[in-house]
Amino acid sequence: MLAIGRALMTNPRLLLLDEATEGLAPLVRREIWGMLGNLKKRVHAILVMDKNVVALASVADRFCVLEKGRIVWKGPSSALLADRDSLERYLGI
Repeated sequence: MLAIGRALMTNPRLLLLDEATEGLAPLVRREIWGMLGNLKKRVHAILVMDKNVVALASVADRFCVLEKGRIVWKGPSSALLADRDSLERYLGI
């Protein structure tokens, strides 16, 4: 959480987050996802890498799924959540 706050103090044009909620309590995770939604509304560009697809879909416009360094699926969040085959094949959901 401190790292995210410090990064935002520099007024970045692009915020990169890798597993921003890993190891945090569920309440704190919800807070971070809510904060990312607020940042998105303020027209910040955010690139998030995370395993929590459902939470990420609540703020993400688009998904790119990588497998062994290659893009194997890309498209809108709603399309990924609706594509049960891809969710199971690439994400084990």
